[in-house]
Amino acid sequence: MTNDVERDSVGVRRIQQGDALILVDLQNDFLPGGPLAVPAGDAVITPLNRCIARFQRQGLPIFATRDWHPHEHCSFRSQGGPWPQHCVAGTPGAKFAAQLSVPAGARIISKATGAQTEAYSAFRGTDLAAQLKDLGCTRVLLGGLATDYCVKATALDARGAGLDVVVFEDAVRAVNLKPGDGQRALKEMTDGGVQLTSVERMLA
Repeated sequence: MTNDVERDSVGVRRIQQGDALILVDLQNDFLPGGPLAVPAGDAVITPLNRCIARFQRQGLPIFATRDWHPHEHCSFRSQGGPWPQHCVAGTPGAKFAAQLSVPAGARIISKATGAQTEAYSAFRGTDLAAQLKDLGCTRVLLGGLATDYCVKATALDARGAGLDVVVFEDAVRAVNLKPGDGQRALKEMTDGGVQLTSVERMLA
């Protein structure tokens, strides 16, 4: 009875049983003022708080992913990596944004916890796929940081795990090391079967 399923203005199915919300790396070090700040990264918080409230009302699972690095992580410039030191486990910079309404019952996924392990995707080296399966989730909805790295990698790995995937265009922001990286990432995701919508359309 597919035709009876309620959809938003671009044809994406509305939030229902079987969905999970994944908040990607909304940590202080990635926000304005942080050592690896994503431009306008804090702009995603308000729409994602609206999503969190809807998922809570409907009793649906919420996941929050985070980089949780050791001090000498391989991605740091001091170790020959491409990035400044960021999101060291237990430091203020690794905490979730204070304005983000992470509920007490949210499931926290820590990634890249080993010194020699990089993980843009929240599926790499974690039990996220197993948790989603145990909860009976068949679709994940994503927002967070950054479009061209951890959001993209997580979304494509979710597709690889057999899940339907929706990314909120108004609740992601890109690093854009090269101009257009964010738009190219969105195209790569849609080419991989990811659906795009906005929080505004989904919750209208």
